[in-house]
Amino acid sequence: MEIKSTAVAGTLESSDIQIMISKGSSDIQIDLESDVKKEFGKQINQVISSTLQKMGITAAKVKAVDKGALDCVIKARTIAAAQRATKTTDKPAWEVL
Repeated sequence: MEIKSTAVAGTLESSDIQIMISKGSSDIQIDLESDVKKEFGKQINQVISSTLQKMGITAAKVKAVDKGALDCVIKARTIAAAQRATKTTDKPAWEVL
C-alpha cells in the first residue's frame, strides 16, 4: 500500500499516542518521543512497525509522540493514521486487528 499524503491520528493527552505518517523512501522509519522510551521503546516500535507491515505498508516515516498508551491504543492510532495516509478510510482494515 502506498502513502499518498501525510496523516495524523491520536492526541497528546495522557494514556494516548499521536502518530503521524508520511511518505518514506525504502523502509519503515520510526521517530519515537516518549517518557518511557527506555523501558518500552522497543515494544512501541514493534507494535507500530508490525501493524504497518500487516497493512501492506513497507515504506513510511512515522513520528510517534507517546503519553503512556497501551499496545491496543498504539495499534488503533497506527491503523487510523495509515488509513488516512493511504486514503482508504472507507475500507476498514479489520484483518489487521
